Amino acid sequence: MQNAEPDRDTEQNDTGESRRVPLDTVRTGFRTLVRQFLAVLGLVLIVIAIPIAFVTPFLPIGLPIAIVGVVLLGRNAIWGRRWMEGVLERNPRVERFAPNWLMRAVFGREKRPR
Repeated sequence: MQNAEPDRDTEQNDTGESRRVPLDTVRTGFRTLVRQFLAVLGLVLIVIAIPIAFVTPFLPIGLPIAIVGVVLLGRNAIWGRRWMEGVLERNPRVERFAPNWLMRAVFGREKRPR
């Protein structure tokens, strides 16, 4: 017995022939686009957090914005993670001030002993 409903992954062209639509390719491309958007958003949040931190010195508004930006950048882009690892290599004091939960959230590892 043949299934009456058409396959979700097929499409008919003008000549009546059916061809496969690569939905996995579309989904993968969309996921990549969303991840890159989140990474760029994280970078923008980091850049915005710096002047906000100077404008509001007694209220730590810039710090949570920077933390969200770092997490977004580190979790969604290889280039962002590499850039931040390079910053940590050049400036070991930055990693010393970072809490363990932040290092696990961004890099998936504990802090390095110095």
